[in-house]
Amino acid sequence: MTKRLIASLVLGLLAAGLTILTAHAAGPPECTNAHLKASYRGGDAGMSHRYGWIVLRNVSDRACRIEGYGGLSYVGGGDGTQVGAAATRAKGRTPSTVVRPGHRVSSPVAETLAAPYPKRRCRPAHVDGLRVYLPDETRSQFVRHPGTGCRNERVHLLEHGPYRARR
Repeated sequence: MTKRLIASLVLGLLAAGLTILTAHAAGPPECTNAHLKASYRGGDAGMSHRYGWIVLRNVSDRACRIEGYGGLSYVGGGDGTQVGAAATRAKGRTPSTVVRPGHRVSSPVAETLAAPYPKRRCRPAHVDGLRVYLPDETRSQFVRHPGTGCRNERVHLLEHGPYRARR
């Protein structure tokens, strides 16, 4: 073998080794829709608000990592059409969390009811549920959660926080 070929092989093996070490040091891959299934869990209500959680359960056989906020909005019309404004983000730390198979993470959700808004401003519409985006995902999941939203995108009815380990 020539010195040039040996040097190329050594450099190639070193680069491959560094790639493997870097991937291992980073930990589990980022969670995707293939890993996590979304659901809604209700909580308390009061003063024209409902409180609950978007819960993501790892349904795969591998751990994955999630960090930050996803996307959340009402959908309706029987076809997934967005109704009104997307959820605003409540401020909070965005820890990186490893989600093992069968384990869950959740995002707190605060819903303001549409009823107190003047109909002319709100333009109420029936909603079938929620469109849930995982952080960094471009495809969403549908979660059945019927109610009433506002077609007016200037009326913000939803707020959610970052995903964290479920207690």
